[in-house]
Amino acid sequence: MATSAHAVSLRKGVHIELWSIAWMIVEAGVAIAAGMAAHSLALVAFGADSVIELIAGAVLLWRLMMESQGANGVRIQRAEQRASWVVGSALLLLAAYIIVASAVKLATHTGAQASDWGIVLAVASGIIMPYLSRAKKRIGWEIGSNALRADGSCSIVCAYMAWTVLLGVVATALFGWWWADSIASLALVYFVVKEGWEAIQEARGNADACGCG
Repeated sequence: MATSAHAVSLRKGVHIELWSIAWMIVEAGVAIAAGMAAHSLALVAFGADSVIELIAGAVLLWRLMMESQGANGVRIQRAEQRASWVVGSALLLLAAYIIVASAVKLATHTGAQASDWGIVLAVASGIIMPYLSRAKKRIGWEIGSNALRADGSCSIVCAYMAWTVLLGVVATALFGWWWADSIASLALVYFVVKEGWEAIQEARGNADACGCG
């Protein structure tokens, strides 16, 4: 039976994941819609990553609720590992898509249009995600959840991606650099691959896979 303090931290974890999921829904919808309207690969990729993080957040929410309802550790660990395999594989596939699509756009000199919504979203994500990251890591330490701490590291990666997208969108809007969007997209590959590989390592049972120790 969880102690009173542990139970309070679990409830905080559930609440922060609910807030995170709500933001991921907004982020994914706006990024993909704005990216398709502006023909921005970077924004579409950012939105796709948000969808993946949304799925991971939903599974982690389920895992936290399982523990809060008294599930045993074996069931909780299995849920974490399965989610990590799915998310890690999806992220590596996303990285491959970004590389191929960016190469095609650079070869055909296809640029993105300016996107006001993209700028607003990137700024908002760059501010919100660090807060969510700190909260997840703190609560993860309180309840002894590597998965929640890893999710906090993934949230800060999302913030890095937001600022990278912002640089590409602003460069296109201000200077008309047709290649900026594709270059910004390729810059995201590092973050996506890093996040994907860490998720797979977590699935294999390597503790602190997201470097949140």
